[in-house]
Amino acid sequence: MKKGMMSPEEGIVWITGASSGIGRALALRLAGSGYRVAVTARSHDALYDLQREAAGATGSIIVLEGDVTSADDMTRVLASIEYDHGPLSLCVLNAGIYVPVRGHDLHLRDFERTFAVNLTGVVNCLVPAISAMKTRGRGQIAIVSSVTGYGGLPTSAAYGATKAALINMAESLKFDLDRMNIKLQVINPGFVETAATAKNKFHMPALQTAGAAAEAIHEGLRSDSFEITFPKRFTWPLKLLKFLPYSLYFPIVRRVTRW
Repeated sequence: MKKGMMSPEEGIVWITGASSGIGRALALRLAGSGYRVAVTARSHDALYDLQREAAGATGSIIVLEGDVTSADDMTRVLASIEYDHGPLSLCVLNAGIYVPVRGHDLHLRDFERTFAVNLTGVVNCLVPAISAMKTRGRGQIAIVSSVTGYGGLPTSAAYGATKAALINMAESLKFDLDRMNIKLQVINPGFVETAATAKNKFHMPALQTAGAAAEAIHEGLRSDSFEITFPKRFTWPLKLLKFLPYSLYFPIVRRVTRW
């Protein structure tokens, strides 16, 4: 397995879902560190605003619009990176949506939309990215999941299901990618101030800014840890909750979230 973080000299960084939140903050952080960062999202104006904000950085922002729910779009984006800008060295698959789900008001479309973006959208990027890195025998991939993938939380029936699937998928793929010299990591943030978390109607312990999250992710990408999780004072206790019997798990989650 590749050690450390891919350097700016080794190729292009690709960040999906970069128009806002964690993706946007991380793109600015990496461009400021000298990386050439290809950013993907459906929002044309937001991506060009991001590019303008990064002007003058030692690195640069490359705007490549695309919808992660379209496999053809993501294949096209990867081809543009490889043929027009340079080899893909690192990708951070961050695109995701959060649709609150309540048991008394379920809608099939909420699950379908969430699965299409958060799960299938990652696969649509993974397939061409791994193919490109496999050819060169090196690379780094980070999949943004969430601590909601550890166990059920209020309103997260759709979102949490996709994040749990991403964790399992990353764990499974790591066995093969290690042998291909492709470093695979999974990012499990706690609560971060984004448009998604603004929808939450419950208490969010240890809430962090997108900038703080980007800094933690940057440090994690430089490490050799499979999981990048923060802030640990919140995420590790939440992880340990799954070892408790459900007779304790549900009361504790209700108390912490004030649900």
